Amino acid sequence: MSEQWTTANIPDQHGRVAVVTGANAGLGYETAKALAERGASVVLAVRNVEKGEQAAARMTGDVSVQALDLTSLDSVRTAAAALRSRFDRLDLLINNAGVMYTPAQTTRDGFEMQFGTNHLGHFALTGLLLDLMLPVPGSRVVTVSSTGHRIRAAIHFDDLQFQRSYSRIAAYGQSKLANLMFTYELQRRLAAHGTTVAVAAHPGVSSTELARNTPTALRLPITWLAPLITQAPAMGALPTLRAATDPAVLGGQYYGPGGRFEVKGHPRLVTSSPESHQVGVQQRLWSVSEDLTGVTFPQVSASHLV
Repeated sequence: MSEQWTTANIPDQHGRVAVVTGANAGLGYETAKALAERGASVVLAVRNVEKGEQAAARMTGDVSVQALDLTSLDSVRTAAAALRSRFDRLDLLINNAGVMYTPAQTTRDGFEMQFGTNHLGHFALTGLLLDLMLPVPGSRVVTVSSTGHRIRAAIHFDDLQFQRSYSRIAAYGQSKLANLMFTYELQRRLAAHGTTVAVAAHPGVSSTELARNTPTALRLPITWLAPLITQAPAMGALPTLRAATDPAVLGGQYYGPGGRFEVKGHPRLVTSSPESHQVGVQQRLWSVSEDLTGVTFPQVSASHLV
């Protein structure tokens, strides 16, 4: 398929059910909008229901809204229960919502905000919905990571919540590295089932509200460079959409912009950091995530590949 992949390449989505987290604005909005336009029944899973309903009103197709606050495991469980009561199948779960470079703060469950929202909230949501996906051929879990997974990134098992010393950049890198490690470990666990696959994507550098907490020291240089290194949310959403819909996609792949340094451009298959492929760390992170969230994945057995 041509590397100039666009929304025109999205296959017909009629009959498919998609849940997109953080879909009231930015990348999530563009992702949900494109899927709905191609015929999917799309659920905007959002923290602010009013904003979600306003976003849904601007879309065409079968679009609904579900309250979901990823900073609260109670909210995640409530949202999952509501979705399970509405649907008997799920074709796409797109773990898109996220926060970036937040000041030191915690979720309602006491987790560092970026790790708790970007990784643990989505880990729990996926575990609670996975059995709606496993019987569905072609179903996919798509998790949105970032090039930030390479920047000062490691899984700090000795201080996962950054309680000793907080760095908003390192905390963001940890959360985005966790997104990739979760995807790779989930794919190994799913491989035996042969139906659902786990895929990752990143948007490059897109002009969205996500960057509102960028440290002051970085804000001015980014502002100067913005015309050269940023792209519109509609373009930034393309890697996610390709990961979610391209028939050629394989489990465990990672999609991002095809331009120089992956900051912008049409989506293509990309590679993630060597650290993201450390299987032992992936498995340990999985175990810790189960312990922290209280959510297990009984449908898929632990992977044993090292």
